[in-house]
Amino acid sequence: MSERWWPVSLSHGDITLRPLRHSDSRRWRDVRRRNVEWLSPWEATLPTEAQLSGDEIPTFGMMVRRLKREAREGRTLPWAIVYQGDLVGQLTVGGIAWGSLRSAYIGYWIDSAVAGRGITPTAVAMACDHCFDVLKLHRIEINIRPENAASLRVVEKLDAAYEGERRAYLHIDGDWRDHVSYVLMAGDFPEGVLRHYLSRNA
Repeated sequence: MSERWWPVSLSHGDITLRPLRHSDSRRWRDVRRRNVEWLSPWEATLPTEAQLSGDEIPTFGMMVRRLKREAREGRTLPWAIVYQGDLVGQLTVGGIAWGSLRSAYIGYWIDSAVAGRGITPTAVAMACDHCFDVLKLHRIEINIRPENAASLRVVEKLDAAYEGERRAYLHIDGDWRDHVSYVLMAGDFPEGVLRHYLSRNA
């Protein structure tokens, strides 16, 4: 991946996306600990067959090392979401595919203490603009459990297109869970995803 693509930080007002760092460990753990009940219904888990094969949920340090390696290889953009100087969540552009596909997906989580302030849709919009304008990706998916009302509000605010259902798509909270898929495409909003979101939600 070109050095101009990563590492990179993006900002709008009080909201910043910056590379996730090893030094974030304490703050990241504190936020996650306070939000166990808020986040656990949407958290990835390991199916029995993965556990039997020796897979394990990575520690924070293991996760950061893996994400940094994947970022250098052009497969992932692992950002911390920072609001007014504090880490309040995480946004990852993953599964980046080049060639004739040029696509990716976005996953995110946010501290419940600052949910509902437009932080997540702003962060997602900034990430999409970077992917479309700089990486020249064509398509970005956001896959959400249909019960996740807060996350569904994010894609609604972004005016993302509903594309359909994905049965048993990810192992979440102890079982294989259905998801609904939303898509943003390069060129959907000529003014940019962030500007479209801001004008639509002014």
